Amino acid sequence: MEQVPTGGRLVHITVTDGYDLKGYKGDTPVTFVRAEFNQVTLGDSAKITVSSEGTAKYNFTSSFEFNPEGGITLNDLAHNPVFLTVTEVLQKEKKQKDEKNLILGQAVVDLLPLLEGESSFEMVVPLHPVQGSPLETPRPGSKQCSLEVKVSVAEPLLTAAQVLGSNLLKVTLEGAYSVPESFVPTGTQQNYMVGLQVPSLGEKDYPILFKNGTLKLGGERETFPRPKKWPIPNILAPGANNIPDAYIVGGPYEEEEGELNHPEDREFRNQAEYTKKRIIWDLESRCYLDPPAVVSFQKRIVDCWLWPVEMIRVPLVIAPKGKAGKTEKTDDESQLSFHGVAYVNMLPLLYPGVKKIRGAFHIYPYLDNTVYEKTKLSFSLFRDTGHHLNQNNKVGGINSPLTKPLVSKNLKEDKTVKEKDIDGKIKPGDVQAPSIKSQSSDTPLEGEPLLSHNAEGQQYFEAGTYIVLEIQLDKALVPKRMPEELARRVKEMIPPRPPLIRWTGGAQKAMSDYHTQIKNISKAILDEYYRMFGKQVGNNIDSETLEEQKCQLNYEFNSSGKYFAFKEQLKHAVVKIVREKYLRTTSFESQEELQTFISELYVFLVDQMHVALNEAMPDDVQSTVSAVHTSSEQLRLFAFEAEVNENFEMAAVYYKERLVREPQNLHHWLDYGTFCLLTEDNIKAQECFRKALSLNESHIQSLLLCGVLAVLMENYEQAEIFFEDATCLEPTNVVAWTLLGLYYEIQNNDIRMEMAFHEAVKQLQARALQTQVTKEKSTGNVEYAEEGGNIESSLGPWGTINDSSTAAVKAVGAGGGNEAPKCQDSSAILQPAPYSGVSQTPTTIFMETIRFLMKVNAVQYVHRVLAHELLCPQGGPSCEYYLVLAQTHLLKKDFTKAEECLQHAVRLDYLNPNVWGMKGHLYFLRGDHAEAKACYERTISFVLDASEMHFIFLRLGLIYLEEKEYEKAKRTYLQACKRSPSCLTWLGVGIACYRLEELMEAEDALSEANVLNNYNAEVWAYLALVCLKAGRQLEAEQAYKYTLKLKLKDEALLAEIHTVQEMVGFGNPSF
Repeated sequence: MEQVPTGGRLVHITVTDGYDLKGYKGDTPVTFVRAEFNQVTLGDSAKITVSSEGTAKYNFTSSFEFNPEGGITLNDLAHNPVFLTVTEVLQKEKKQKDEKNLILGQAVVDLLPLLEGESSFEMVVPLHPVQGSPLETPRPGSKQCSLEVKVSVAEPLLTAAQVLGSNLLKVTLEGAYSVPESFVPTGTQQNYMVGLQVPSLGEKDYPILFKNGTLKLGGERETFPRPKKWPIPNILAPGANNIPDAYIVGGPYEEEEGELNHPEDREFRNQAEYTKKRIIWDLESRCYLDPPAVVSFQKRIVDCWLWPVEMIRVPLVIAPKGKAGKTEKTDDESQLSFHGVAYVNMLPLLYPGVKKIRGAFHIYPYLDNTVYEKTKLSFSLFRDTGHHLNQNNKVGGINSPLTKPLVSKNLKEDKTVKEKDIDGKIKPGDVQAPSIKSQSSDTPLEGEPLLSHNAEGQQYFEAGTYIVLEIQLDKALVPKRMPEELARRVKEMIPPRPPLIRWTGGAQKAMSDYHTQIKNISKAILDEYYRMFGKQVGNNIDSETLEEQKCQLNYEFNSSGKYFAFKEQLKHAVVKIVREKYLRTTSFESQEELQTFISELYVFLVDQMHVALNEAMPDDVQSTVSAVHTSSEQLRLFAFEAEVNENFEMAAVYYKERLVREPQNLHHWLDYGTFCLLTEDNIKAQECFRKALSLNESHIQSLLLCGVLAVLMENYEQAEIFFEDATCLEPTNVVAWTLLGLYYEIQNNDIRMEMAFHEAVKQLQARALQTQVTKEKSTGNVEYAEEGGNIESSLGPWGTINDSSTAAVKAVGAGGGNEAPKCQDSSAILQPAPYSGVSQTPTTIFMETIRFLMKVNAVQYVHRVLAHELLCPQGGPSCEYYLVLAQTHLLKKDFTKAEECLQHAVRLDYLNPNVWGMKGHLYFLRGDHAEAKACYERTISFVLDASEMHFIFLRLGLIYLEEKEYEKAKRTYLQACKRSPSCLTWLGVGIACYRLEELMEAEDALSEANVLNNYNAEVWAYLALVCLKAGRQLEAEQAYKYTLKLKLKDEALLAEIHTVQEMVGFGNPSF
């Protein structure tokens, strides 16, 4: 029985069986297995004859001692696999003293499960054939020969706490691209080496070396995926070089974490990785990090984000047999050359949940001062610690592709490398140098001085050399909250609303309810008719009288709001028919399917209405009601107009009316919340945003606005939960990542702030690239250019709001309150819809976030983001920057600063219609209507519209009315009506027509305005004037009565009404 030495534990490797084996001399060879670990032979099995089925019962156990105090360590277990070599024993021939052995193949056993806390594991590993082996041709009916292996220890090498606190670092070096032209495959063989140091086993540093890269000429691209290889010498079978289940998969340049990951680098990367020389390693080196090393690893990244990765070239020495002394002499004469360094930004490994960074990193000449300045390290892995490395840099045979580096012992820190005359040196005018200067990276080194004391290293810079490196951890250094945890925390803060009670019933019950509602509504209509015209009706009524009665009845229903009540009364019955009769509970797949269903439903409902009416009343007194209603989109427009006019009370009425109509529509809650932000009622805004979030816990804008309100109210813990949940639900959302970064900035967490901003930039670049690709692939882009098809497409920040009709819609305003009669002087933000007329494409993450914040009226948060935009390398004081700044000054009524900002904006973009529109608003608010008129006229003359044309038309039309240019006023207001009709636009048309003595057109326009809002005193006032001029006494008196009831504030207009009343002799019942 084997004795376990003190302080160590034995690791047993048992080979039980071999499958699908065959030999050089037949299918039943005599074979044995040799086990090797860490370049040490562990033992040979007994010689076993393979059966005719190709199986062999080895039952061979070997072992090695694991001793962390000295000998085999955890690092060795991570870095080295166990190699199992199967050898065929040939029979002795005559005159042979010994048996002849021929190697069949080699298998690899990875010991990583031992580092994961397991005490034993079994696996079937493939047996990779050596070159010329009969195993290259599998036996009939089999794919590949294999060995069954079991690895065991008496007890786990690591405790549960050690497994939890430790980590495994994997560093993969893929290759170096665009290497100097002086690297040639002919002449003296060279060992191309790359190395870096990482903390391991506490504070001790562990060198990771990649040796003997293969120099390749251009002309072909490296394939993806391709296997990663073991960084171990003396691997006999080519297939055994590959690490099981480990591949280099590549990926888009823009998703990398390195330097050359910008769209402008794509051409250079494609050229370098296809046509230029490269050095390929494809090696993965592993390093075990115990818990103290994990802490040291994390602390070192915090102390300095940039880590040096060195690259050198050393001549290889072929050792002739039996001439060791000559070899030693050659070793002493060798020296480092082409000493370069890449600066790898390790900071992403401290981002929550990040376990891997992969990217391309420039190689720069190794200069002591520069390296120390950037990495805070004053020693070189190859130069200063070379005496710790094996110095035999020689190749002993074809089975030893990997060798030790040769480093001269006499090299000192101040020794320089001799300059060499190299024919293939890149000239300054070649294409590589400009490609480097075009990059923008986390470690910009483009301005590196061309120092002469490392001329060989300088060739890396001139050639544009870069390495592709991957650094991966088994576990993230900083754990990330799981989406489930974030969702749970959000639910704790904002419980979801209980679902509405679903009342169910059969189709017959739905039809019965519909008939009942039709009968009730028809009875109410008939009662109203009797009240207005009496019950003495019959067939002797002429058609003209009947038509006039119908018009008066419709007017009464529209002006009193009864029509809206009838529609709401009937709506639920129709919904029941759709669900119970037609079984429609899901959305339609296409617009054609929807239209077909609506047509079918309409015919059915009309038929059933006739059935109900025939049961309730005679045919000769049936009547219909025209479908007139105010849509939710129109109410949003009316509220927006009231906001700009600073009639906040009326705006609140419209918002609340939308909520009453559709309390389950989260967009209505968000709109009302943004209105509360404008009025600086943060508590009510928070309630609205949380209400919206309770309706849909995955709605990104609701989460972001809850986070913004939490920051404004200094509830920072809740803000982090909201922002993180938004980034988890929609990882491609640029605004979410930027707001998370701004939150971390407030918390002085620089590392996470850098992470969030970096991710936002990455997503913005990916989106821009996708947009560009889509445009290039599209055969033709049809832009929406109908002038009237844009009623409110930019009014909602939560998405485009489309209206199916662009004509004037007759509707009833069910909410009450006195709306401002004109576009009054107001400094309210003309939002939402900021500046989409000229610069549609966002240039920076901060400007995109500013647009979002301005849409939702979060002006208190905007100034912080504007500061970032000003300092951002891709941003700066742009035209849009000054426009936003001017808008914030207009809110504070600081007209002087707003004018200064607009002057800067004009100088930057003289043809931007948004600039002139904003200047017009500035002059209008200051009372300088002449200048405002000039700016507005310039704005509407541009080919492209400004971002918000509605109020430009309204205010320009008002100026025309003041200056008595009634024809221009009429045309301007009609344009506004065509784009987005409202009470104010039709009122402007009515006023202009009245002043032009076009009374019929004036009455039509004022009637439209009255339908959209019958609580506007100015509309009633002009209706009274039109009726007075037309000689209609009863209607004139009624309109005048509502004018007084709604308290008209325009004294001049009221005096004009009195003058006309005196002139015509009627219209005022108080006379």
